[in-house]
Amino acid sequence: MRKHIVAGNWKMNNDLPQTESLITDLKKQLQTSEAEVMIAPSFTNLWHAFEALRLDDIEVIAQNMHFAENGAYTGEVSASMLTSIGIKTVILGHSERRAYYNESDADLAKKVDAALVNNMRVIFCFGEELSDRKAGNEESVVKSQIESALFHLSADAFNHIVLAYEPVWAIGTGETATPEQAQDMHAFIRKTLTDKYGETTANNVSILYGGSVKPNNAKEIFSKPDVDGGLIGGASLKAEDFFAIVNAF
Repeated sequence: MRKHIVAGNWKMNNDLPQTESLITDLKKQLQTSEAEVMIAPSFTNLWHAFEALRLDDIEVIAQNMHFAENGAYTGEVSASMLTSIGIKTVILGHSERRAYYNESDADLAKKVDAALVNNMRVIFCFGEELSDRKAGNEESVVKSQIESALFHLSADAFNHIVLAYEPVWAIGTGETATPEQAQDMHAFIRKTLTDKYGETTANNVSILYGGSVKPNNAKEIFSKPDVDGGLIGGASLKAEDFFAIVNAF
């Protein structure tokens, strides 16, 4: 049975004192939940966050990584560097990485492979822009992104893949896809997996929604049958809001 997951992507926010403060607040809010809870601090604070939450039911994950194991890639971080400090999950393909750093599906396929070789779990992000949706191309765009970056994998590899659908037009804009729109796309994504790998694999993959989930809309979004959780941005920076989302299941 697939898992419910709520992952907080802190993006480029929180220096060390702010990270310490937010982790303290998160611990105060933590309670038994149906969902796996994850946070993704900045690279500089990963080790500290991992140590601070080592005994708690909050997994510390990475926001990105390079596809190479090592080499002359100034400013980059490899999968083995992450695993050496206890990090077992990485977000790949976030819309901001695609937009600001020109990450292609081919680049992401290599990153996914590198993560899997290092026994990491991948939260793989994808989604259409507003122009795609207005043109009625949202399904073809999403299908292409999934196929190009992931369909070289075996069915067994999907035991280590979590999908995160991000309607780009609903990230940081205050706009949110309706619960029905989210469900329709998540169902399409699951059908895309079914067509390639069969129902058993498709039904075991968690698909998260990543578009301006808030405490006041999380319950309705998460109630949809193919929505298995959320990749949370701004709302993950406030412990009370984040756990209101976590507890929406």
